[in-house]
Amino acid sequence: MLNFIYYPVSFILWCWHWVFGKVFGESSGFAWALAVIFLVFTLRAILFKPFVGQVRSMRRMQEFAPEMQKIKKKYPNDRQRQAQEMQKLQSEHGVNPLGGCLPMLVQIPVFIGLFHVLRSFKPGWGEVYFFDKQGVDSFVNAKLFGTNLSTFITMPSEQLAQFGTERLNVILVSVPLMIVASIATHFTARHSVARQNQAALDNPQTAIMNKLTLYIFPLGVLVGGFFFPVAILLYWLSNNAWTLGQQHIVYKRIDAEEEEKKATAATTRQALAPKPGVKPVNPKKPAPGAKPANGAKRMPTAGPGGSSSSSSADGSSNTEIPGLIQGRSTSKKPGSKKRR
Repeated sequence: MLNFIYYPVSFILWCWHWVFGKVFGESSGFAWALAVIFLVFTLRAILFKPFVGQVRSMRRMQEFAPEMQKIKKKYPNDRQRQAQEMQKLQSEHGVNPLGGCLPMLVQIPVFIGLFHVLRSFKPGWGEVYFFDKQGVDSFVNAKLFGTNLSTFITMPSEQLAQFGTERLNVILVSVPLMIVASIATHFTARHSVARQNQAALDNPQTAIMNKLTLYIFPLGVLVGGFFFPVAILLYWLSNNAWTLGQQHIVYKRIDAEEEEKKATAATTRQALAPKPGVKPVNPKKPAPGAKPANGAKRMPTAGPGGSSSSSSADGSSNTEIPGLIQGRSTSKKPGSKKRR
């Protein structure tokens, strides 16, 4: 049913085992352990670009987190309206919440596929997906510090006898891997939580998720180590080690970009700011004595004797004498008589 996952996972594992088998030998436990580790590195290298997009998306979501809180307060009892407004806000900021989940969603089926493939490597079995009988026997007989990679602490004694492995040997190899993988899981989550702003930390849902990733998930790795084969513990440890290093590199790179943007913005503001002692000029106010542009309205100005004048576009002026209405004077000359 899930062969579309099992075959690609087994093929990548086969390729890396072929590489390291040339160095350490096909039945070497180190060759198989490195094959599992580099299977993780191959997957994470493919998902590196989506991970960078995830970090950028989370950074933008943190920037407008206060606006999302305002939407929740504005529509406290209308979940549908909340979802619509949040989708609109995310669309305006170019954020896709599902894009941030892509790396995690891809790793889940790969983990399931690797777990199933490794559990299928048993003594006396024939072909297992991309591996032929010789490849299966090579994995079954490979030992890492005296322990087969398919064995786990709670494996029944009769199955351990088939592998020729003592339970004590499995414990001595598995327990250190469990502890280191659990610690790596905690510090990976801790490094991610440290990047969150105060608005995100104050969100109750975010606080619950932080507690899960900081304490519950590492505890789950520690408890699950009793049931996971040694190869799965190697997978989990190398996956968290990659994640921790990747977060350090990506966060440092994005922080440098943010600092560069801030420095560029500060330089631009400083270049546009007026120099000390220089009075800023209002560009909308015309300079004294400047002629109005062609087609501009004539502004009335006070003329001699209280008369008003308006300047035309060619610089001439028309003076209106008070009391003149439509070209007729209402004043009378001295000594004039009224005609009948």
